[in-house]
Amino acid sequence: MKKLALHWQIMIGMIAGVIFGILMKSVPNGAAFVKDWIYPFGIIFVKLLKLIAIPLILASLIKGISDLNDISKFSKIGGRTIGIYLMTTVIAVTIGLGIVNIIQPGKGMSQTAIEQLEKDYADDPSVVTKLNTAQAQKEAGPLDFFVKMVPDNFISAGASNGRMLEVIFFAIFFGISMLLVPNEKVIGVKSFFDGLNDIVLKMVDLIMLIAPVAVFALLANVIVKIGTGVIAMLAWYAFSVLLGLLLMVAVYLMAVKLLTGRNPLSFLKGISPAQLVAFSTSSSAATLPVTMECVEEHLGVEKEVASFVCPVGATVNMDGTSLYQAVAAVFIAQALQFDLSIGDMLTIVLTATLASIGSAAVPGAGMVMLVVVLESIGFPAEKLAIGLALIFAVDRPLDMCRTVINVTGDATVAMLVGKSVGKLGDPKVKNWDDHLEQVGG
Repeated sequence: MKKLALHWQIMIGMIAGVIFGILMKSVPNGAAFVKDWIYPFGIIFVKLLKLIAIPLILASLIKGISDLNDISKFSKIGGRTIGIYLMTTVIAVTIGLGIVNIIQPGKGMSQTAIEQLEKDYADDPSVVTKLNTAQAQKEAGPLDFFVKMVPDNFISAGASNGRMLEVIFFAIFFGISMLLVPNEKVIGVKSFFDGLNDIVLKMVDLIMLIAPVAVFALLANVIVKIGTGVIAMLAWYAFSVLLGLLLMVAVYLMAVKLLTGRNPLSFLKGISPAQLVAFSTSSSAATLPVTMECVEEHLGVEKEVASFVCPVGATVNMDGTSLYQAVAAVFIAQALQFDLSIGDMLTIVLTATLASIGSAAVPGAGMVMLVVVLESIGFPAEKLAIGLALIFAVDRPLDMCRTVINVTGDATVAMLVGKSVGKLGDPKVKNWDDHLEQVGG
């Protein structure tokens, strides 16, 4: 398989994982075998990606900002990045609302199905945890997002991938400060971060060597845990989400074609390794190292742009999650016969957009923010657990799909910003063994 392109290797691993998972569902103790002997390889892969996420953000952002040599360039990149991210999020929520109101998947839910899902999932510990987490999020002040963005201790912030925004703030602050110091005084520091960045990117190459095996393990574990009967009950809801996500991909491809002049198929081919890893891990944060490498090497976005747009996107850009929240909120309202007005729809657009900014880039975070969206339209508090129970069974597979959209959105915005500031060049793909002959003896 060495001559086969990486994205094809990963695709083969995914298909094999699905088939293996289906087979193991019919084998006695098959699920236990997958959990104990297959799934750990997937966990190791995800942990390796998370291991290098913080060093990569720190090194690439500091290097990217210090290479600009002009603070005004950074402010231009930052402003355009945030502006486009907000725009795509509003588009995603609007598409979600349009789809769910046309298809109306909640209208077709029988009372028997609702009662069965409530019985199976309303008291699930994961549902209870998400409700508690959402309550804490709701009690936060209006400026809490900005307060949390500023760390009081960089060492503790850098010790947790969940505090990525704080690391990004420190890296930007550090990089800008470097620009304000004479170059001859910081040349050693700059060389250190340049070298660190190259080393971490090489680590990404090495980790991706096991990606086909890892996605096999991750997909096999997902398949053995999914109940096909539940999926059948929620088929129209799942279809609505997936259709919305596909339309969002179409929006990205149109933007790439019209605003950068690049071939949309080449764009998909270039970002496909990151999309496949995102699908397997359900985590934008875990996929970040792969996303950044694809954006820089396969799409030709220069480091000055990619090093800022991608980490910020992994934290604040959740187009797929926002679209899902819109569909899920209306679906739950339809199924539980809670009427929504035009004002409620507008509230969902606003709340889902703002909620996506604070949504953690980890599996299942979208459901936490869904509670916030539901409460914003006055959904009865006593029915929140029932509402989450309706969609909980298919949340993980849909989470996998919406994470692909999140990552694709990050890559799209990186290309758009890169084109707008003259930092979009030709792809320059690097392989893990580029320097091997010199050190191989």
